[in-house]
Amino acid sequence: MIRFLAIRLIQAAVVLWAVSLLVFVGVYQIGDPASLLIPPEADQDTINRVRESMGLELPLFEQYRLFAVNALHGDLGESFFYRDNAATVIIERLPATMELAVAAMTIAIAVGIPLGLLAGAYRGTAIDRFVMMFCTLCISVPTFWIGLLLILLFAVTLGWLPALGRGDTVPVFGIELSIFTLNGLKHLLMPALNLSLFPMAFIARLARSGLSEAMGLDFVRFARAQGNSRWQVVRVYVLKYISIPIVTMIGMYFGVLIAFAVVTESVFSWPGMGKLLIDSINLLDRPIVVAYLLITATIFVIINLVVDILYSLLDPRIRL
Repeated sequence: MIRFLAIRLIQAAVVLWAVSLLVFVGVYQIGDPASLLIPPEADQDTINRVRESMGLELPLFEQYRLFAVNALHGDLGESFFYRDNAATVIIERLPATMELAVAAMTIAIAVGIPLGLLAGAYRGTAIDRFVMMFCTLCISVPTFWIGLLLILLFAVTLGWLPALGRGDTVPVFGIELSIFTLNGLKHLLMPALNLSLFPMAFIARLARSGLSEAMGLDFVRFARAQGNSRWQVVRVYVLKYISIPIVTMIGMYFGVLIAFAVVTESVFSWPGMGKLLIDSINLLDRPIVVAYLLITATIFVIINLVVDILYSLLDPRIRL
């Protein structure tokens, strides 16, 4: 285990270095953020002083070298617009995004796995066709369009749920969360449902194909021959058999939900990292964009590590 963790940490360091280099070079070649912060009537001396204070007058290689050295000390640069540490600005928005992603993945698992098992158990029937049609719609229809339809139905027409914002929050271990207040839960429900549809469809399809494959295997036939019902076999034997690919899918899409909840957060004005990223791109706030991508890359690395460890717990034959 120690050797495995050491290798993964080295791999993570290489991945983060490569991501930082590619992102820094790509982002810092686009536009001039100083032009957005300086009034059009400013003279050349003012422009030069602002660019110097932002470090934009240095060669690109020197800018990256300073960024890399500071990043090793936990400093990802100062936001051009917010005038604060970029990592601090992003981490302040992280709880909102994490709360939304956890709620969305919980809905995706709670609905996707039973739907997939139901479709796999009744393969070829009307139930199977309905579930597959639902999954196809969830994958095919754009997220922003589904979000607008949810707002139109539940907020405008029925008036059951609020359309925008995060609602009331309460501190839990120093972290502001909205899920523990009724108003916050109402605000969370629609964006979480909207964000959950894409991973829900993939989890359902994976559970369906896994169950269909497993039902023809010898251990399932033997379990049925012992007098177990179809759903007893599924619950006791098949679920464990198909758990590894499902866990892989959950881990992968959980990282995707955290990193790319941009559209959902924008549609519902959810104050998370995704909305911050869009605002920062519009403002050419390079430190925020670079810090965001590095933090999300780190989250992906941690999630992949957790998934690998879960493999060994789900199937003892797998040794790390």
